[in-house]
Amino acid sequence: MHTKTTYDRRLFLKGLLGGPAVLLLGTQAACKPADALAHITGSIVGANFKTGHLARNADALPKPSKTIATDVLIVGGGISGLSAKRWLEKEGHRNVLLLEMDDHVGGNSHYGKNEVSAYPWGAHYLPVPDVRNKELLDFLRQAGVITGYSETGLPVYNEYYLCHDPEERLFINGLWQEGIVPEAGVPEQEKEQFRRFSKVVNDYKAAIGTDGKDAFAIPVDHSSADAAYRELDKISFKDYLAREGYTSPYLLWYLEYGCKDDYGANLATTSAWAGLHYFAARKGTAANGNSSTVITWPNGNGFLMDHLKKQVEGSGMLTNQLVFKIAMAGNSTEVTVYDVPRKESYTVTAGKVIMCTPQFVNQHLLGSLAAPAALYKDFRYSPWVIANITINNLPQHRGLPLCWDNVIYGTKSVGYVDANHQDLKMDTRRVLTFYLPLAFDEPDMARKSARDKDHRYWLELIAAELEYAHPGITPFIEHADVWIWGHGMIAPGPGFIWGESRRKAGESIDNKIFFAHTDLSGISIFEEAFNQGIKAARQAMT
Repeated sequence: MHTKTTYDRRLFLKGLLGGPAVLLLGTQAACKPADALAHITGSIVGANFKTGHLARNADALPKPSKTIATDVLIVGGGISGLSAKRWLEKEGHRNVLLLEMDDHVGGNSHYGKNEVSAYPWGAHYLPVPDVRNKELLDFLRQAGVITGYSETGLPVYNEYYLCHDPEERLFINGLWQEGIVPEAGVPEQEKEQFRRFSKVVNDYKAAIGTDGKDAFAIPVDHSSADAAYRELDKISFKDYLAREGYTSPYLLWYLEYGCKDDYGANLATTSAWAGLHYFAARKGTAANGNSSTVITWPNGNGFLMDHLKKQVEGSGMLTNQLVFKIAMAGNSTEVTVYDVPRKESYTVTAGKVIMCTPQFVNQHLLGSLAAPAALYKDFRYSPWVIANITINNLPQHRGLPLCWDNVIYGTKSVGYVDANHQDLKMDTRRVLTFYLPLAFDEPDMARKSARDKDHRYWLELIAAELEYAHPGITPFIEHADVWIWGHGMIAPGPGFIWGESRRKAGESIDNKIFFAHTDLSGISIFEEAFNQGIKAARQAMT
């Protein structure tokens, strides 16, 4: 999702560490008394899982009352679906219909807005991409993110969209330090572990396999097939780090932060390959940026989603449409759809179908066409809780002032983003986007538990963490909405990225049904979704 990854990685890789001694922080401060929250408005908003669950009882839905035909049907309007439709229309394929279950497209690039600011409900930034990713750069040029190219051929990015300073900070030992790599109080022997790990990462970043491919790349499937690298996928990041002798609590906290941030997972539930990919795969260059440069907007990746949407608007794209059955019918595919507002069903016959839906959905939709159930069990999805919090003042501790990315050491969240950060006007009213991956329980258990909690529960939890870093903030919180992503992103556990399940799930069915989703990459980021859509569209047309 690129939920809240920060690019202080560059400081880490350079080994810029140091500072006075600190104590490790482990627990959050006690929550404020219950009546201290009474003035805060808000509710639980979020994904329309109730509509999705209608598909589980498809027999209760009305029988189809009409039939429509299309050359290509795209099921799912996330980034993969929008990318597939854009590519098809660029190539001259106009008879394309996209159906989305929710009342909006965009998936976890969805966003909201109030009188203070726009704000993301999920993914919210894009690192400067590798210049070899020509299709993505072409899209960014069309969206005005790239304004031109230098004499040496490097892209020039719109300065308004490059993350403004200051970029990131970490609350540790009662102060806000610059960057999120722990600096203050790291003993010298632990600094050596940071330096040793950073050298390993830099070596992997430059490594080329015998097949001529980067050891770690984006898109993932452009990575080398050399066994020396892929063997890392078979063990957990936790076991890899223990095997290599990394014991520093500071280092382990930082590396687990990365796992939570990009995968919604922890060291034990992330493969070593995925853990290293987080650091070693970014190779973007620009005339006015590098692989550490972040492109962001108040509405997060909703900016990119809006531009994808604009490029396909005006041709068939319908929301509030629940696909609940897919079957073969001679030379075409029959897809049964429930129109939620009209409360009626209809059939779509399509020459090709591109499924831009996650595998746990495909398993139900495809029925007898689905892969064996055991395959789908390997796909694990991390639940997330995201809150957008409107405040009218932000009490400050010592140290660096408010940044775009703000992380609190020793807590279960991955901190918050200042949604107003790119605004040029100065205002004490802000919207803070708070990210909490539910990474320390089994996903199914965490998912169910999260949905059983009410708004008050989440408000108390979030206010407690904010009070820890900003004592006295609670009276200044005006409003807090909470979004629960039950299946927020794919979690690349040991053996998943280079295992058979991911590969087999992406295979087309009878050259009629094709698949595109970030769970088929094993990493839920914009670049992978964009690529998956193009890949499936190209397969469908060839």
